[in-house]
Amino acid sequence: MVNLKRPISELAAEVAEGKLTAVELVTASLERIAATEEFHTVLEVSELAQGRAREIDARIAAGETVGVLAGIPFIAKDNFLTRGTHTTAGSNILAPFNAPYQSVAVDRLEAAGAVMVAKANLDAFAHGSSTENSDFGPTKNPVNPEYVPGGSSGGSAASVALGQACFAVGTDTGGSIRLPASYCGVVGLKPTYGLVPRTGVVAMGSSTDVIGPLTNSVVDAALVLDVMAGRDGSDATSIERDSVSYVVDAQSFKGKKIGLIKEYTGEGVDPAIAAAMAATVKRLEAAGATVETVSLPATELALASYYILVPAEVSSNLARYDGVKFGHSSPKARDLEETYRLSREEGFGAEAKRRIMIGTYVLSSGYYDAYYKRAQKVRTKLVDEFNQAFATYDFLLGPTAPTAAFKLGQNTHDPLAMYLNDVMTAAVNLVGCAAISLPLGATAASLPFGIQLIAPQRGEGALLGAAQALESLVAGGTAV
Repeated sequence: MVNLKRPISELAAEVAEGKLTAVELVTASLERIAATEEFHTVLEVSELAQGRAREIDARIAAGETVGVLAGIPFIAKDNFLTRGTHTTAGSNILAPFNAPYQSVAVDRLEAAGAVMVAKANLDAFAHGSSTENSDFGPTKNPVNPEYVPGGSSGGSAASVALGQACFAVGTDTGGSIRLPASYCGVVGLKPTYGLVPRTGVVAMGSSTDVIGPLTNSVVDAALVLDVMAGRDGSDATSIERDSVSYVVDAQSFKGKKIGLIKEYTGEGVDPAIAAAMAATVKRLEAAGATVETVSLPATELALASYYILVPAEVSSNLARYDGVKFGHSSPKARDLEETYRLSREEGFGAEAKRRIMIGTYVLSSGYYDAYYKRAQKVRTKLVDEFNQAFATYDFLLGPTAPTAAFKLGQNTHDPLAMYLNDVMTAAVNLVGCAAISLPLGATAASLPFGIQLIAPQRGEGALLGAAQALESLVAGGTAV
C-alpha cells in the first residue's frame, strides 16, 4: 500500500522517474477514502481523477515533464469551484451545483501535475469552527470520532490526518485552516491576504478570506504554496508573489527575536497547552532565539470586531443566493417575493441565517456607527499594534487555540462558545499577515493541539524557514 504521508517531493519524483505511477497514488487515495468513510471527510469523489492519473502517466511515458506535483492526489474544500464534481459549499442552497469554471488555485495545482480526487466537507459557506454546520452532516475528528475536527476546513484537515490524500486545500477567514490543523494534528498555513487568488472560491468574508494548504509537514506546505501563489488578473485583491521559491531550508533561530503574545497565554488556556508552550520557549532560547512577552491589547477585541465585520460581508455575499440565478429554488413559490423568501428559508442553515441577520443589523441605519464603524477602528488599531510588534520582533508566537478539540454537539446550541474557538486566530485575518499552525502535542486524552507562528505580510519565506526549524524543535530534534 502506498504511504500518502511520505514527503510530496519524494512521491512526485518517483512518479516522474517511473518508479511509481500516478494511477497507483490516486488508487491508494480513493481506497483510503473508502476505508475511512465513517469520518465523513469527503462529500464527493471526482469522476475525473483516474482519467487524469492515466493522462499524467502517459505524458511521463512520452518523455514529457509533468510538474513538481506529478501524480500527487489532493482534496479540495467544497467551496472551491471544480471540474468533475459538484460544488455545494456545504449548503443545501447550492446542492447540486455544477460550476461553469474552475478555481485558479485548483487550476494551478493541476497544471503542476496534481490530481484532485475529492471535495472535502466543511461548515456551510465556511461558517463555523467545528464542521458541524455542514448541511450534509459533521466530519469527525481523525483521532477520536466522538470529537470535532475543527472548522471550517475540518474535512480538509481530517483527510490529511487520515492519509486520504497527500495534501488538502482549504480557506481561512478567521482561523478555518489553522484551527482544524491544530485539532487534527497537521500543518495548516494561512498565507498573506491576496497571495493566493480567490477566483473560483465561494466567498464568505471578502476582506479576510485566504486560501492555503493543509499538509503533513512544513516543507509540503511550502511546496503547495509555491505552486498556488501569485497574482491573477481575475482577482483584483491578489498580490505578486516572491521572485524566489517558498521552498526554503530551515532557518536558524540564532539572533532571532520572537514575541510571545501575552493575551494568548493567560486564563482559559488548557494546562497541557500552557506547559507545552513553556517547554517550546525554552527550546527556542536554547536554539539561540530571544523570546519576550509582548502585549497586543487590541487582540482582546479582535474576536468581537471579527464577528461584526465578517457577518456584514456575509450578508452581502449571500444575497446572491436568491433562488433565481442558480442554486436551490423553492418549488412552493408562487411569485418572485416568495421565491426569494422560501428558497432562502429552505436552503440556508441556521448558522448562515444567524450571520446574515447579524450582518444586516450592524449595517443598518442607526447601528452602522455603533457597531460596524467601531469594529473597523479596532481593525485599524490591530494593524498598528501588529506593525509595531514586527518592528521589534521577527515573529510572534502563541497557541493556535486555547484548548484541544471539543465533543461533537457540545457547543452546537451555544454560538458564543463556538465563536470563542477563534479567539487566537481571528486577529491575524483582520491584519492580513501570514501564520502557520504546527502540531505541538496532545492532551491526556490524546487529542492534538497546535502552536501558531506569525510573520509580517509577505513574510512567507522567513515564516516557512522558521517553521521548519520549530517543527524540528517541537519534535525534539536538533536545534537549528
